[in-house]
Amino acid sequence: MGRFSIRPILAHAVLMAGAFLMIYPFYWMWHASTQAPGAIFGTLRDAPPMLTSMSQNYARALFDTPLPRFLLNGFLMTGGILMFQILTTVTCAYALAKFDFRGRRLVFAIVLISLSVPTQATALPIFIVLARLNMLDTYTAVVLPYLTSGFAIFLFHQFIRSFPDEILLAARLDGMSEVEIVLRIILPAMTPAIAAFAIFSITFHWNDLYWPMIVIKSIDLSPPTLGLLFFRSQEGGDSFGPLMACATLITAPLILLFLAAQRRFVQGVTMTGVK
Repeated sequence: MGRFSIRPILAHAVLMAGAFLMIYPFYWMWHASTQAPGAIFGTLRDAPPMLTSMSQNYARALFDTPLPRFLLNGFLMTGGILMFQILTTVTCAYALAKFDFRGRRLVFAIVLISLSVPTQATALPIFIVLARLNMLDTYTAVVLPYLTSGFAIFLFHQFIRSFPDEILLAARLDGMSEVEIVLRIILPAMTPAIAAFAIFSITFHWNDLYWPMIVIKSIDLSPPTLGLLFFRSQEGGDSFGPLMACATLITAPLILLFLAAQRRFVQGVTMTGVK
């Protein structure tokens, strides 16, 4: 018989405890969205059936606020940001990883330094510029500050640096331009890395409340996070159930996205860490 070890048991217990701490808030959010307001905190004795409360809460979340419009805005904003970020960061990472030019190390150092600058530090000057250009309260105001990403440049640089130079040399000998090399060779091979970054980017910008609250004033342009504010004045009263229903509907696309891309996400994070 093998020697009994308690270490695997402790490791699994810690992992299960961590998983519980991560999952329970989502479960409570969904459970609260299916309950009547008084039943959520146990103050209502004769609570209506769960299906009745659930239908009422989700109906209010969908029809008392323009939630479908908020979701559409969220898809347009996060999708536009991700598209521009991939376009700018892949080309920049390719140049830093595969070209030897004066100032390359300085540029890469600036990219690394940018990772330590919080978003809030640059919010005021960007807001002033957008205000002077009359670009506030537009999709552009939300997308413009995030056209590129220092984190994505670093992530993609680590992947492209390990890409064989022989393949790129053979492609150049065949007459392919650098743009063709990026589009036809680099990008297809970077699918795991792009998927990993896409999860980070979409999650951050879908859940972002700080910047849209500053630059967006119109209801028609509000992203999903601003839709939650429709229930903020009564979140401890009758609107708590619809608030949780709205939060569940906003969170669901992110959960489905991660479940669909989790294999690529893990593969991309692993591959970018190996030279």
